[in-house]
Amino acid sequence: RLLPAADIIRTIRDPEKPNTLEELEVVTESCVEVQEIGEEEYLVVIRFTPTVPHCSLATLIGLCLRIKLQRCLPFRHKLEIYISEGSHSTEEDVNKQINDKERVAAAMENPNLREIVEQCVTEPD
Repeated sequence: RLLPAADIIRTIRDPEKPNTLEELEVVTESCVEVQEIGEEEYLVVIRFTPTVPHCSLATLIGLCLRIKLQRCLPFRHKLEIYISEGSHSTEEDVNKQINDKERVAAAMENPNLREIVEQCVTEPD
C-alpha cells in the first residue's frame, strides 16, 4: 500500500486540544494524494482543514505535518502541504510559509516552537 502518509499524519495531536488531527477532521484519508513523479520518487500532497477559518495554529499544524512526514515517509518524496481551499482566512500566507524550506528551517530553530511540534508529532505511548 502506497499511502502510509495518511497513517503517519493520523496520530499528530492538535497543538491546543487533547485530540488528534484525524479526530478533529483536520486531516482525513481523502486529504492525502500521492503521485509517482520519478523512479521510486513520489509527490505527496496534503490538504488540511483547520477547525476554524481564523485558526491561529494553521501554520503550526502545517509544520507538524511536514516534520512528521519528512521523518516517517519510507520513500523518496517531495512534499506539498496546503490548507483546503476556502477554509482559512489567510490560506495563501500559510501555504507559502509551510512550503518554504527556509522558513520551515527557521521555525524549527525556535526552541519553543520546536518543543510544541515535538509534542504534537511524538507517537502516544
